[in-house]
Amino acid sequence: MIRLEHICRRFLVGDQVVTGLDDVSLDIHPGEYLSVMGPSGSGKSTLLNILGLLDPPDSGKYFLNDKDTSALSDTELAALRQQSIGFIFQAYHLIPRLTARENIELPLVLGGVPAAERKARSSRVIEQLGLTDRAHHLPNQLSGGQRQRVAIGRAIITEPVLLLADEPTGNLDSHSGQEVMQLLEALHHDGLTLLVVTHDVALGQRAHRRLRMLDGAISEDIRDSNPQGDHAHA
Repeated sequence: MIRLEHICRRFLVGDQVVTGLDDVSLDIHPGEYLSVMGPSGSGKSTLLNILGLLDPPDSGKYFLNDKDTSALSDTELAALRQQSIGFIFQAYHLIPRLTARENIELPLVLGGVPAAERKARSSRVIEQLGLTDRAHHLPNQLSGGQRQRVAIGRAIITEPVLLLADEPTGNLDSHSGQEVMQLLEALHHDGLTLLVVTHDVALGQRAHRRLRMLDGAISEDIRDSNPQGDHAHA
């Protein structure tokens, strides 16, 4: 489903060239659950931005659903991103003046989905996330855990095949963080490919496949021999 071939990404910081990704090759299969760990500056966020079609690589190839993304126009990339990829961030990125339901529906509004279908799809997602009694609340009326659930709803409303989560529990207390991870893992169990970037070792260990990054390269790639084993329920 996802194939990176010899991806390099470099940045100019002042007069210095900083390597974000250094010759990274990676295959991710449909339905996998991966974590990406490593120290700050190791390339985790750069990898996430490449996978999410937010940044192009300087060299190398990225295939998503067998499409060579380097051959696509900006419009085609935006369409593929909207159809195939959901994003969850540490900072939620909700729109303050929109209710929980309106925030969840936003990608459908941008995609031109008719109002009746938007409401039907968002109602299913709201119920799935346990937000029925919070659907008409604004973000500042919600707890951190509820805001992150709204952000998850917005990420999955388009029925993506890949969910990218960048420190999804970073702003949450341990109880809310546990709830959010259980929710993400339930979505994975339903068939979604899930990739979680985290500094939290215990959270990273839950994944069935664990990548460790160092200096822009993948230094470890560990897979569970039994992917339905203990980590799924830890």
